[in-house]
Amino acid sequence: MGTIDSVANEQIEVANNTDQIPAGYSSPLLSRSGAAEAQGTASQADTEGVAWHYGSPLVEQRIFETGTGVVDRSNRKVIKVDGPDAPTFLNNILSQKVDTAEDGFTAGALNLDAQGRIQHSMQITLVDGVFYLDTSAAEFDPLISFLTKMIFWSEVTVEEADLAIITLLGAEIALPDAVFARRVEWNGPTRIDVAIRREKLTEGVDKLLEAGAKLTGLMAYTAERVKALEPAVGVDLDDKTIPHEIPHWIGRGDHLGAVHLTKGCYRGQETVARVDNLGRSPRVLVMLHLDGSAPLDPVTGAEIKSGTRIVGRLGTVVHDADYGPIALGLVKRSALAGELRIDEVSVNVDQDLLPVEDSQQRGRAAINKLKGL
Repeated sequence: MGTIDSVANEQIEVANNTDQIPAGYSSPLLSRSGAAEAQGTASQADTEGVAWHYGSPLVEQRIFETGTGVVDRSNRKVIKVDGPDAPTFLNNILSQKVDTAEDGFTAGALNLDAQGRIQHSMQITLVDGVFYLDTSAAEFDPLISFLTKMIFWSEVTVEEADLAIITLLGAEIALPDAVFARRVEWNGPTRIDVAIRREKLTEGVDKLLEAGAKLTGLMAYTAERVKALEPAVGVDLDDKTIPHEIPHWIGRGDHLGAVHLTKGCYRGQETVARVDNLGRSPRVLVMLHLDGSAPLDPVTGAEIKSGTRIVGRLGTVVHDADYGPIALGLVKRSALAGELRIDEVSVNVDQDLLPVEDSQQRGRAAINKLKGL
């Protein structure tokens, strides 16, 4: 705990130096008492402009267990897709099936390249016939540019929606007026994402606080995200990542995931189908426990090694109130049970959180049947 507390105190001290605050988006909630942005190794592509904590990062993580935490995620951006052809337009491009979606539909979705590698991730919500796609600030510009270029003759409009995303974790409470509120399926505390018009952000958060919620920094949310094995594109994934490396992103049965396996054709579908039917991805996303006695945390993008062999890539690193330093990592399946290191820091794969995957490979079973195996 001493190591975690020292990291947190260092972040508070640095964040109070206004010369260290990066340029760009700045949430109005950063003016709240104790608010501090992420600094140093904690500062990643999806943390800028919002509070990493409000002065007590470890205490804030307990809020989700005893009450309701309000997490400012207004640094995300939202794309509005409207028009009579919007369902078909998006269905032809994205990995999620949306052409028959009804109001209230919400799910993850991916934009893949021709080789099936992940280009963008997003959460889709359908409200009053309008699709809202929210994504990280880093992904927003290339995603909206790509969607705009794909319009051609479709009767559809693609534009930015001036909405701010806040996330509630823990007990459910009365919500403020919002464009939409969605319950997100994930392996963590009860989560509701709320989209509020940006000019109403402060007012909406104040109503939540009056209802009994407490401001909670992005650090606490990130710890839950890591434990839920929810990656952030550009932080946890590299330019070679395919959807099956995050097994719960593959929709099966009543679980929508971010990839629909039986929908119509879309870019990258051949890779998705081939991996699902004939094999497994060589890497898989896992949670890692880092040596808490190390003087410094390893940084995002660092090589994970087994002996001298490179077997993975480090993603998000965060300190958790219970586990100490934890992280996400893309690791070769062949190395999941071995001893791993990042530079001089020892690393252990959380075996209890290894994904349970569908062992039925229909294509492989058919081939074996033909061969008489």
